[in-house]
Amino acid sequence: MDATDEGSGPFRFDYDPGAIRYGAGAVDALGADLDALGREAALVVTGRTVGQTAAVMDPIRAGLGDRLAGVFAETTPEKRLATALAGAEAAGSCGADVLVAVGGGSSIDTAKAIATVGGRSESAEELGAEFAETGTLGVPAEPLPIVSVPTTLAGADFTQGAGLSAAPGGDLVDVPVSGGLGAPALAPVQAVYDPEIVATTPRRVLAGSAMNGFDKALETMYSRHATAITDATAARGLQRFRTGLAAFAGENYRDGLPAAVEGLLLAQYGISRAACTTMSVIHAFGQEVSAAGDVQQGVAHAICAPHVLAELLETAEVRTGVLAAAFEVGDRPDPEAAIVDAVAGIRDGLGVTTQLRDVEGLEEDDLPEVAATLADHRFLANGPADFHPTPAALQAVLEAAW
Repeated sequence: MDATDEGSGPFRFDYDPGAIRYGAGAVDALGADLDALGREAALVVTGRTVGQTAAVMDPIRAGLGDRLAGVFAETTPEKRLATALAGAEAAGSCGADVLVAVGGGSSIDTAKAIATVGGRSESAEELGAEFAETGTLGVPAEPLPIVSVPTTLAGADFTQGAGLSAAPGGDLVDVPVSGGLGAPALAPVQAVYDPEIVATTPRRVLAGSAMNGFDKALETMYSRHATAITDATAARGLQRFRTGLAAFAGENYRDGLPAAVEGLLLAQYGISRAACTTMSVIHAFGQEVSAAGDVQQGVAHAICAPHVLAELLETAEVRTGVLAAAFEVGDRPDPEAAIVDAVAGIRDGLGVTTQLRDVEGLEEDDLPEVAATLADHRFLANGPADFHPTPAALQAVLEAAW
């Protein structure tokens, strides 16, 4: 069999996605889209910077029109439980029946947390205790629906999971807690991909987020939960991402955003389903490295991705032909090395940090502890079926990235 024709094997694809709107000026139809969803009062959930950026908020306000009930511009990269509790109070105060999350992964994840705590009857103290004990919160059957409007390339805008953290004080916990949420009910009922809105984000932020979104397509190609359907969307997503991100090496990076945003939405299609997700090994590394050091998660992905991929190609059953075809390197003498080089080249073109040694707050002596935490990360179970790394093996990858 031709290596490029490696199939995913038998599968059952159970996926009920929300609507997708893509194109320049897509946010102009926000009011009509909410009308189609039967929603009348929207709370915009965003961060302070985006909330004060007229180039983003003016089109959002105009698009929502009289359906704009309020703006909660308090999200932070830490995705705190306390922020979600405050957001739920704001939603209740303005009578919101839908959340419109505008921003990167932080704002979209926080909207999912707001929808979760807003639909729970327990007190803030009880929710804090639950999160401290389990690292997650039970999601109500019918949380407030979410419409996501991404401004970065991170790729949190069409998935059903979210990161969440808590710290002593306002979050009602005694020690820091890092965890997350996940349920099909948290998946946005619509995602609005407007390249003009994404273009308002500074290049540095877009470059820092890009590998997070890109890796959602990359990981789908070797996940044990891949299907013929996700193979198709991921392969096309990688192609469009590669086209779009190539522009980041030059001054006219915005010219590549329509292709990159198209790649972003394709990378997420079908990867987060009721029974599984294809996010796996690189995402585990990215989350744990960003938790250990002061680094954007997308940059952590960028640092680790080539080294993780090299380890997988050497030690696990990966459909190399499918990956080689996606990166158009199937005719190379050493396709495995060519795949790794292609990913590293995309990373290098973004101009982001490429070594763990340059991450503030992370020391080489920390790597064994990061590896030990990584070994228990739930996403490892979504990688290749025969990939069962030891902490020592994970540490070796971190050392290669150092």
